[in-house]
Amino acid sequence: MTAPAPGNVHPIGRAKAEPSLAPIMNLVADGMNQVNAVILDRMQSRIPLIPELAGHLIAGGGKRLRPMLTLACADLVGYAGSRHYKLAAAVEFIHTATLLHDDVVDGSGLRRGRKTANIIWGNSASVLVGDFLFSRSFELMVEAESLKVLKILSGASAIIAEGEVNQLTAQRKIDTSEEQYLDIIGAKTAALFAAACRISAVVADRSEAEEQALDVYGRNLGIAFQLIDDAIDYESDGATMGKDAGDDFRDGKVTLPVILAYARGSEEDRAFWKAAIAGHRIGEEDLAHATGLLRKTGAIADTLARARHYGQRAIDALGRFDAGRAKAALTEAVEFAIARAY
Repeated sequence: MTAPAPGNVHPIGRAKAEPSLAPIMNLVADGMNQVNAVILDRMQSRIPLIPELAGHLIAGGGKRLRPMLTLACADLVGYAGSRHYKLAAAVEFIHTATLLHDDVVDGSGLRRGRKTANIIWGNSASVLVGDFLFSRSFELMVEAESLKVLKILSGASAIIAEGEVNQLTAQRKIDTSEEQYLDIIGAKTAALFAAACRISAVVADRSEAEEQALDVYGRNLGIAFQLIDDAIDYESDGATMGKDAGDDFRDGKVTLPVILAYARGSEEDRAFWKAAIAGHRIGEEDLAHATGLLRKTGAIADTLARARHYGQRAIDALGRFDAGRAKAALTEAVEFAIARAY
């Protein structure tokens, strides 16, 4: 993990009003109109099923945090051009393509409170439309006319795929190590966050140090974001999460809360986790029992504490940038990501 850039430490706290995405959404509102226009234009095809299926997910209520980060970071570094609009759209297409593929791999039935595309149109259509969106994203990268941007985003796409395969190989393996888990989420989630932020410094022709600072910010935010997701899979509900509560448990995914609970549990507890992760105990009573074990061992609390640690590293990475609206919005975006668990 790249060390955070030096600078003033902005502690994460909960004394003030609940953090919100409103500052970053307001900051980039005009730019997101441009991005959304690009997305709408580039998801079109002479094959009607493609925009129909893609539109189901793209218009499905997601906050589009990743492209918003691209625009906010561009504001932070004073970029005055327009290339970042297409790049933000490319980031969203990469993200959407991975979601389509993930839902097929996981057999998911719900995302953002709606039926997943694979449930409506089938696995084959979801995979192929995901491929279409990946292709569109690369078209947009090329149009940015920056080999460095192309290298960063294409590299992130490959890393995401590696992370998904790594997660697949770790599925239903209770002996998955914390190191492998962090490697998985660093690839499948944090890599795109990092790239989405870094490319803004590239198109703005800022220094390598500023590029790296934005990379560190995005990477640590991405890890914190995924840690929170993995914790609230056991503590939240479908309406809050936008997916079925306990999906990770039923899918046999060994996330950090499970790793910690298994390591700290009694022989009886460990036997339960082995059976559950193997897919033999995945009923509602089993999910309730698993949640109880996570609380008893402090696994949820410690996962949230770890998320706050990575969130702090993200905020610290902004230390080299001048105070202002963009920096404040990016800081609060981290605080919002953490606050989702409370």
